[in-house]
Amino acid sequence: MNLELNVCTPAASGRAAAPSQPQVDFGAIKQRQHATWASGNYAIVGTTLQIVGEHLAEAIDLRAGEQVLDVAAGNGNATLAAARRFAHVTSTDYVPELLEKGAERARANGLEVRFQEADAEDLPFADGAFDVALSTFGVMFAPDQARAARELTRVVKRGGRIGLASWTPEGFIGDLFRLIASYVPPPAGLQPPMLWGTEPRIVELFGPDAADIRCERRRFNFRYQSPAHWIEVFRNFYGPTYKVYSALDPDRQASLSQDIGALLERRNVGGARSLVVPSEYLEAVVTRK
Repeated sequence: MNLELNVCTPAASGRAAAPSQPQVDFGAIKQRQHATWASGNYAIVGTTLQIVGEHLAEAIDLRAGEQVLDVAAGNGNATLAAARRFAHVTSTDYVPELLEKGAERARANGLEVRFQEADAEDLPFADGAFDVALSTFGVMFAPDQARAARELTRVVKRGGRIGLASWTPEGFIGDLFRLIASYVPPPAGLQPPMLWGTEPRIVELFGPDAADIRCERRRFNFRYQSPAHWIEVFRNFYGPTYKVYSALDPDRQASLSQDIGALLERRNVGGARSLVVPSEYLEAVVTRK
């Protein structure tokens, strides 16, 4: 690799690579995840993250006419960013309801996009079919991380690029998921999705097939009226929090809301009259050998 200051290397972050994972029933986990992301209405939250897709399209130096695959696209933030730059975009997710929301947005913006249901761990495309593969806060939730990374690499041609935006363990979303796990633990043996937001894990997953790996830690600001407003939106529309609340009795729901509210207050930089919560994510660009 061409090692520069912003290149992902284990030495750059000082954190150890993830341990090898034990045997896990990925099929059962995937069924649960499918139900989670199909619940609520992720598009309500997802559209607020559009700027992340725009940043990623610029970081990867996306060009007009390139063949682009958006993996675990959700309601299409990276999809729309690439299509606005006149790329030929295929938008995929394993939740058809999310693809329908993405298609609505594309039509509203007058953009031509191909939408196809697909599993990030088993992409139905030929080797080297795309110039670019993108994923914003999507593929990081695939239960078999190594398999998802292999699929991303496989479908990108030699010299092509993979662009990823993943929440970091140290950021607000990392704190939120640890808090949620204290109420409803994740499946045993499953590696945390926030590992995708660490430089060593990106090197571990993509390094053998990479000519270059570059990372930058960025911040996305959640902007809401108040902690109560944030909780209302995420409780009703964001799949993971929607499912957790559904699994708890009223007393535990109230306790969770109190704990999330306290976390939001600690992270708030917007003052007493509004809520602005920075959340760190890792932007990674991998160039394939």
